[in-house]
Amino acid sequence: MLNLANSLTILRIFMTPVISILLVYKFWRLGLATFLLAGVTDALDGFIARSRAQRTELGMILDPLADKLLLSATFVTLVYLRQIPQWLFIIVISRDLILIGGFLIVYLVTGKTTVSVSWMGKLTTGLQVSTVLATLIARVSGGVGSYVPWIIYLAAAVTIVSGLDYVRQGVRALSR
Repeated sequence: MLNLANSLTILRIFMTPVISILLVYKFWRLGLATFLLAGVTDALDGFIARSRAQRTELGMILDPLADKLLLSATFVTLVYLRQIPQWLFIIVISRDLILIGGFLIVYLVTGKTTVSVSWMGKLTTGLQVSTVLATLIARVSGGVGSYVPWIIYLAAAVTIVSGLDYVRQGVRALSR
């Protein structure tokens, strides 16, 4: 069902390649502004879905997909532009692929499709978004902020820990 919340999520999906194009052509300010706008649509679609009882199965699939597409495309672009290290991208993508594989295994073995996002998973997403924002803000302000490497290392560490936490949860689900 296409409602306002799902429409905002679809808009975020369409914003993803626009952000990458803007960054590739070094339109840092517009790229940052569009990334921030995508973040606003993410917050709005969740708020609207909850407050107007517009939660749908489509939205429950599209929203995390839109988030992953946005972050993955932005990370790929920033690696391509040598703004963030390749190893961080490898950690982020490896975790996501392990989670998807684990979800499929749990589903095939147990038949359960529910995935609960842990606070560690939310923190991971927040730090990955912060990495993108810090990198873009540093570019817009004319250089590399001294805070960017710290955010990158923190994002990497929390991404690894959250991946291990999800693996632990998957193993627990399989052993029941």
